[in-house]
Amino acid sequence: MGFEQLGVRLNDAGYKNWLKAGYCLLRVRDALHGYLDNEMKRFHRGLLSANPALRSGQRCRGACKPRGTQVSHFPRPVPACGQWRTEILRHHTNRAGQVHWGNCRPWLWPFQHWELAKAYMPRGQAKITRPDQCDAAALLNLINFCDHFSFIEQRAVREVIRHRNELMHSSEMKVSAQWMTHFHGSLDRLLLQLRHVPGIAAAAQEIQEILSVDWSVSIPGSDRVDGAQREGLEPERISHVETQLLRERLQELLLCTDGQAPPDPQVQ
Repeated sequence: MGFEQLGVRLNDAGYKNWLKAGYCLLRVRDALHGYLDNEMKRFHRGLLSANPALRSGQRCRGACKPRGTQVSHFPRPVPACGQWRTEILRHHTNRAGQVHWGNCRPWLWPFQHWELAKAYMPRGQAKITRPDQCDAAALLNLINFCDHFSFIEQRAVREVIRHRNELMHSSEMKVSAQWMTHFHGSLDRLLLQLRHVPGIAAAAQEIQEILSVDWSVSIPGSDRVDGAQREGLEPERISHVETQLLRERLQELLLCTDGQAPPDPQVQ
């Protein structure tokens, strides 16, 4: 299998940095999946236990289909959905922030914890049903905006969200060495906050290794060393990472084309 074109792209230091930073975010994402799934189950059970109104009353049969980000975009919900809406807002860390109600199917809030989680995420989650379908931005926004995670320093989370948005909206898909230095520092602070999460220690070690090596792929007829193989990452793996990041970036651009700006971690 030839990787000549990948090797050419990796000759560009800015693009190589873009890929490395994206790979780091993919590793954080993967490490968070199981943890956030379990935590949102706990959060969901806690709400049901603390508020009997969430377990009783008229059940919604799919009539509540909100759109937009304001409470006014969720008109006349049935009583059960109205109670859940109130609880979601009560546990939002920024009461003046936006809630992307269109992410959710409110009639499932009493039964599915991940439908509840999506209320704290950026737009574009309507078809998502599991945490392993979410990107890093969605998971980090959940941590940032749901007060169940208020024990985690939110500034550290917001810094990485900001860097992620800059990465995905880089017009040339390139970032500088200086940007990488700031990103590395922000990521280290976040990983320290998440050190209790199973899998984060292994992810942090791999991230440090990835950021410290030079990705390169040998090109037939050249004298370049196949650094990707000798320094810990196979060319096939780099190509797979590239594909994942390009797919995520395309999805981001489609949302922007549809009128959605990149999520602001301060206000969502």
